[in-house]
Amino acid sequence: MSTIEFRNQTELDDERLLDLFLDAARGWSLGRVDVLVRYSRTADFSGTCFYRDRRIHINLGRHLVFPYSLATHVARAKTVGRRWYKPAYYLGLADAYQLAVFIYLHEVYHMLVKRAKRNTRQKESMCDRFATRFMVDRFGCRITERSGKAVERSEWDFQDVERFVSAARDGGVLRAARRPVPVARARATSGLQLLLFGA
Repeated sequence: MSTIEFRNQTELDDERLLDLFLDAARGWSLGRVDVLVRYSRTADFSGTCFYRDRRIHINLGRHLVFPYSLATHVARAKTVGRRWYKPAYYLGLADAYQLAVFIYLHEVYHMLVKRAKRNTRQKESMCDRFATRFMVDRFGCRITERSGKAVERSEWDFQDVERFVSAARDGGVLRAARRPVPVARARATSGLQLLLFGA
């Protein structure tokens, strides 16, 4: 059984955001997870996953304008001579709810990798693919090149990210520890931050 302890310090609707999180992670065993959504101080967005404390922090920029093109790490590596590179593919997001769900799922996948007893290093691309698959299937989000040209799904959805963490599957139902109650809207306080996309 998985349970979310949910706190929202942004202007997004508590019930709608929590329902999206519950839907996004349905079928996965996370245990009890503390999820905090708040505003970032300067960055467009960031996400943090604390394995030991089982916490996910989602930070959203107040200044963002939607629709928003999020640069992802989902592209297949390509080689040119002796060098390789990954093209920049962008995920089109309609609103802050979609951005929050993407960040949440990215961090959830980090937890699933740990829970499935897999090596947790260098999994950023897999985390992005896991989140992107849901965004495309659930919301119809588009994946494009910088120019705006659509990217074929086979160019980014080539890895069975769900099978990789299949040991973390859960036959139970993900639920909220309690329904959210209104909280004072406040800017996020400073603290340890691990960026969603590491260097």
